[in-house]
Amino acid sequence: MDLRLKDKRALVTASSRGLGYAAALALAKEGCKVAINGRDEAKIKAVAEKLSRETGTQVIGLAGDVSLPDVPEKLIQQTAEAFDGLDILITNAGGPTPGTIDSLDEAAWQKGIDLCLMAHVRLIKSALPFLRKSDSASILTVTSLSVKQPIQNLLISNSVRSATVGLTKSLSLELGRENIRVNSILPGWTETERVTELMNARAKANNSTVEEEAQRQAAESPFGRMGQPEEFANAAAFIVSPAASYITGAMLSVDGGMYKGTL
Repeated sequence: MDLRLKDKRALVTASSRGLGYAAALALAKEGCKVAINGRDEAKIKAVAEKLSRETGTQVIGLAGDVSLPDVPEKLIQQTAEAFDGLDILITNAGGPTPGTIDSLDEAAWQKGIDLCLMAHVRLIKSALPFLRKSDSASILTVTSLSVKQPIQNLLISNSVRSATVGLTKSLSLELGRENIRVNSILPGWTETERVTELMNARAKANNSTVEEEAQRQAAESPFGRMGQPEEFANAAAFIVSPAASYITGAMLSVDGGMYKGTL
């Protein structure tokens, strides 16, 4: 299938590694011009150069922490200036501090809100003037399986990402008349650096090994394994593409069947 992504212009945040990187790579392979983002300027520039070499398309690296109030608008402006516009916005962010109601202080909650809700709000609001000029505008928020099935010890993620799903659905209704599509992907456990860090934390807490914790988590899927980043990325590339032009307001689970509910 031709996703019709060639020469489309995209920004993917939090994309120096993990799911964001995988999504950026998938878009670049389809011929999309891609701006990637990370907090470490030297690292994000090096990743951009690597992606550009591998895919033969234009990739630029933009440094900035999306949880800071002034950074999202700056990233949008830089992308639009580099590509003379914007067609696709994938709002991704790292995970908030793990913990329980007793262990998490108010500062951790506020940081989680800025990272997992307000970053999406600020990026989308800043992008709208450019997306309104596109003939194939698409927004994808990256949330988590935890919005349907809470994950133990990830209280902030369970709570705040649910608000981002509410934002996504509301914006799909609000912006549909302008032909701007808004969807979310709810990834399950996927073999990324972030998940490795969580497995390490579990192993220490349970006096087990990282391998044992990873196997225990993988068993939650009917496939008996965690996902691969490219499996998430394939879904992301499709849902933001013109090939998915009648899909909006969708909360797509890419979790290998780990969610056990019917809705």
